[in-house]
Amino acid sequence: MFEGFAEKYVEGVGANLFLRQGGNPSGPPLLLLHGYPQTSAMWDKVASILAPNFNLICPDLRGYGRSDKPESDSNHASYSKRAMAADLLSIMKKLGHTKFFVGAHDRGARVAHRMGQDHPEN
Repeated sequence: MFEGFAEKYVEGVGANLFLRQGGNPSGPPLLLLHGYPQTSAMWDKVASILAPNFNLICPDLRGYGRSDKPESDSNHASYSKRAMAADLLSIMKKLGHTKFFVGAHDRGARVAHRMGQDHPEN
């Protein structure tokens, strides 16, 4: 699974996220976000098709898979789409990407939508 991809943890904003990164390092960065109740593992077959053309980053959203599962509160703010979007923007910047493409579905698509609303410049 994810042949040739590196596995690592990168600190987001309030959570360390597990991710898989691979593909074409000189290609445009493409962040792939999974849905509920999946993890980044769901992108394996798609990633192998996209890998020749894109620098792929496939994280587990906070609360999923091997990523941190922060404590929640009565407002569930630590699991808001805004908090998850902040994690992703942070890890992309730490990986050297200030502008990037996003592919997502289900819960990941909602996080991507929030990220686009809050940070359209990225």
